[in-house]
Amino acid sequence: MSAAFCLLLSSGTLAVLAPPLLARLTRRGVAPRLGVALWLVAIGSVTGSVATAAGLLAVELARDWSGPPTTLMGSCLAGLRAAATGVHGSMVRSIVFSAAGGLMLAVGVVLLRLGRTWARARDATRAHARMVRLAGAARPSLGAVVLDVPERAVYCVPGRPSTVVFTTGALAVLDPGQVGAVLAHERAHLTGRHHLVIALTRGLCLCLPRVELFSCGAEEVARLLEMSADDAAARTHGSGTVLKALVELSSPSVPSGVPAGALAAHGVGVLARAERLAVPATARARRRATLQLATTMTAVALAPLVLGVLAVCGPLWG
Repeated sequence: MSAAFCLLLSSGTLAVLAPPLLARLTRRGVAPRLGVALWLVAIGSVTGSVATAAGLLAVELARDWSGPPTTLMGSCLAGLRAAATGVHGSMVRSIVFSAAGGLMLAVGVVLLRLGRTWARARDATRAHARMVRLAGAARPSLGAVVLDVPERAVYCVPGRPSTVVFTTGALAVLDPGQVGAVLAHERAHLTGRHHLVIALTRGLCLCLPRVELFSCGAEEVARLLEMSADDAAARTHGSGTVLKALVELSSPSVPSGVPAGALAAHGVGVLARAERLAVPATARARRRATLQLATTMTAVALAPLVLGVLAVCGPLWG
């Protein structure tokens, strides 16, 4: 069996079966960073397998174009070659060229949309960061910019430089310990470059919204990154302080001016985050979750490679 066919089969199977399994494994967020890694490995495995399969098909096409077919895929390509050269009539030839052109156009549109999505998010984030620095008041002692608006909101805007934004409404309800916890949360986002991961997953979701792995993955990755930032803040300020700050910030809505590229301390998965902060996982639960996630991630990463090797070695063994 063709290695390209095996890769396409494995990527299709993974794209269909992985989302419910991965969502179940990462739902509680016991090991959020490992959960993010698992989703990214699954997304990378599918996209990488499809790209590799396309490359292998191109190689087989070049090898078998002028000679006798050597594989099942080569036989299929030989049939396409015959159709493309008009052996089966002009209508069939037109259909083949139209299909090939449509496929190339679809790939180009997806890549173009992905690039435009990332560019728009980057430009919107940079524009908002400039606006915040102009409209807000920098507080070096706080390490943030303060906007004079009544809504309770705290968020970070990546850029050069990156900016953490507090509203006066948020500062009015947070005590000093909670302010420190929220700052630690936002700095964890910036230090971990979470905005890049969010941009990748959201971009793929917007370009291919019907692929559940991408749509579900974008939501789950965003939620797990918030949990990871919560853990970073809890290590220095305590889970109780982070929980109280989250509750204080979650009642009102985030101001409408927050761009898509900003990461707010209270915008995603608030209930699930509050539950895990109120009842932290035990050491045993963390070890079990780590083992499950690591095992699944290894299987997801190696499955396409193993199938490709078997496809290549199968004819040799026969």
